[in-house]
Amino acid sequence: MLNSSQVWQAVLGELELTISKPNFTTWFKGSCLVACDGDRATVCVPNTFTKSWLEQKYHQHILRALQNVTQTHVKQIVYRVEVVRPDAVPMHGGGEVIRAGGTATAAAGSLATVATREVPPVVNEHGLNQKYTFDTFVVGKASELAHAACQAVAQAVCEAKPKPYNPLFIYGGVGLGKTHLMQAIGHQVVAGLSGAKIRYVTCEQFMHDFVSTVRRGEAKEFHDRYRTVDLLLIDDIQFISGREGTQEAFFHTFNHLHQHDKQVILTSDRPPKAIQALEQRLQSRFEWGMIADIQNPDLETRIAILETKCREREFPLSHEVIRYLASNIQSNVRELEGALNKFHAHVQFHKVPAVVEVARQIITQLSTLPRKTAITPKQLIQTVSTFFDIAIVDIIGKSRKKELVNPRQIVMYLMREEIKSSYPAIGNEIGGRDHTTAMHAYDKISREIENNEKMRQDVQLIRQRLYV
Repeated sequence: MLNSSQVWQAVLGELELTISKPNFTTWFKGSCLVACDGDRATVCVPNTFTKSWLEQKYHQHILRALQNVTQTHVKQIVYRVEVVRPDAVPMHGGGEVIRAGGTATAAAGSLATVATREVPPVVNEHGLNQKYTFDTFVVGKASELAHAACQAVAQAVCEAKPKPYNPLFIYGGVGLGKTHLMQAIGHQVVAGLSGAKIRYVTCEQFMHDFVSTVRRGEAKEFHDRYRTVDLLLIDDIQFISGREGTQEAFFHTFNHLHQHDKQVILTSDRPPKAIQALEQRLQSRFEWGMIADIQNPDLETRIAILETKCREREFPLSHEVIRYLASNIQSNVRELEGALNKFHAHVQFHKVPAVVEVARQIITQLSTLPRKTAITPKQLIQTVSTFFDIAIVDIIGKSRKKELVNPRQIVMYLMREEIKSSYPAIGNEIGGRDHTTAMHAYDKISREIENNEKMRQDVQLIRQRLYV
């Protein structure tokens, strides 16, 4: 049976499949399940703002995930503001906790025991997740270049040598391991450089720090915080797009660190050239060092990832089951781990064998999750327009300039793939064109995706934007 911490981890794994990474990180960090009694569950959150947001925006998502994981008829969730230590979570049903031999057993309720030993914090004082180290990263063909670059950078910082890649810019789709590799550098520097000053933040946190210190008239505090470090790690830098004041602040911060031979690591879901409304001077600096991309893991890597996760959870699975899961979850590592979490919870809750037939049930459930909302042609055209930073009127217009034809054909391809529009309907949406034009565009982009890595990544990123 699962304890409340394991149940919540399984719930979070399912929520990660339906909520964008920035929102998931912002609103679910520091949350935990402290009770699940009959049709009522209690979730603790770190502050009132998070409590209000979960109640208003994500309540139905949480309720559905909790019902799916526990296979119970939970009807009510109470959100409570309280920071709870992982080893102090009360038992399901409110049963008395009886401690014996270093473990705790519940006098009532069906959630399993909770260990009383001190549980190390998930995030250390530098903001680094303890799990995100080089040892726990599974390297595949799609990530070996980025992995090697990260190790080289970490070694150079630890040995106070000239930086081989500064900045190191890592990009790739959602859930492929960018944050993991970035934070692995931080962990190695902490271990290898005595007294190292490290700062890891998301781009959102960087922007918030800048705005709040400016409002308080404490610009020096901001400078001291970001310009005195040995290693600056900023996640999802693409969100700096269009923020002129923040871009100015980052420009000067970057220059200061670079001139003093301090290392900067950035991650993004797209290469610098594809970040809209990014100042040219920042784009050029992002390209100064090395740009390393991470692509979707191949089947062998996905199998290796699942085998590693199973060992971490002490949840042995047959090669047949692992291969089935790896073959059916192909998009990214986060979804792969979410599927494993759900499978693990299902097996332990229902005491059923961990066999392919049960895995097939889980995959079927995941495929029916409300992950994708209905997309209209207008939304699709707008998304492509924003991605390529061109006007909608140019996409549907008559110009045959190369920089317009390619986005226009991608729109036609995605209308066929994502909306299942007919070729005549596609032609009508894109400036009243003939259906043969739409057919040609679909065939051309299909071939490009097979043979052109940049095209494949562009289409993948646009798809992610459609549903996030």
